[in-house]
Amino acid sequence: MSESAEIATRQAHTDTPGTWRNFLELTKPRVVALMMLTSVIGMLLAQPTLPGWSVLVFGNLGIALLAGAAAVINHVVDRRIDLVMARTRRRPVATGKIGSVDALVFAATLALSGMLVLVLLVNTLTAWLTLASLVGYAGIYTLFLKRATPQNIVIGGLAGAMPPLLGWTAVTGQIEGHALLLVLIIFAWTPPHFWALAIHRKEEYAKAGIPMLPVTHGNRFTEIHILLYTLMLLAVSLLPFVTHMSGLIYLTGALVLGLRFLLYAVRLLRQDDRQVALATFKYSITYLMALFVVLLVDHYIIL
Repeated sequence: MSESAEIATRQAHTDTPGTWRNFLELTKPRVVALMMLTSVIGMLLAQPTLPGWSVLVFGNLGIALLAGAAAVINHVVDRRIDLVMARTRRRPVATGKIGSVDALVFAATLALSGMLVLVLLVNTLTAWLTLASLVGYAGIYTLFLKRATPQNIVIGGLAGAMPPLLGWTAVTGQIEGHALLLVLIIFAWTPPHFWALAIHRKEEYAKAGIPMLPVTHGNRFTEIHILLYTLMLLAVSLLPFVTHMSGLIYLTGALVLGLRFLLYAVRLLRQDDRQVALATFKYSITYLMALFVVLLVDHYIIL
């Protein structure tokens, strides 16, 4: 079956109602869960004592709803690309389990609900910052940057780096320097994280017409940049200690985690292997989760 025939066949099923699991899949729950982890940690780091339960519950609920809305829009915009790539071809909109109009109505409902929760129960600064991150990811990155430049991940990474700042502002109602350090860490982490996956999925990105760095500039160029960004990430990850935001527990954890990430980057550059790239990608997720957990532990345990 040709690609056009396959698309037509799948689109013929758009009248089939999607199950709640299909709608849940549209929100990319695993990605949102990682975002919520960094948001919660941003909240907990924002002040010496625990924030109130209402901020923890409603702040993260509102942020999660808007993040889910952005993910749904991503599914709609990328539905044709998703059919080409093995890891995404079974997505609900791509397969026609959920129609594009239904998905967009769902996204609008999530976004409106999230904004109402944040404006009415948290604060307007967090609401508008979260909306801006939705526009940045679903609009600027997904609609334009993703298809326009091999630097798409670098430029568009800011939207994905926002959750710890959002958590921080939900508690304090203001933007502060230490919160921006958390954003900077995720911003520096994003390129080596996604470029490692892009090397592993290079042929699929090329077939889909997405100008990811390995497609436009080759593996070695990308691997050099992964190494350089990993070095930058290691340096940036030490800033919380340098600025007295954290102590020795965090410094030790950041060095151990960062040096291991660096070893993955060096190994990838030397071997240029798709499986090493995948292992690097998987470790990058573990790295970010562990780094923020160590930062949180350091916040409550003073040596």
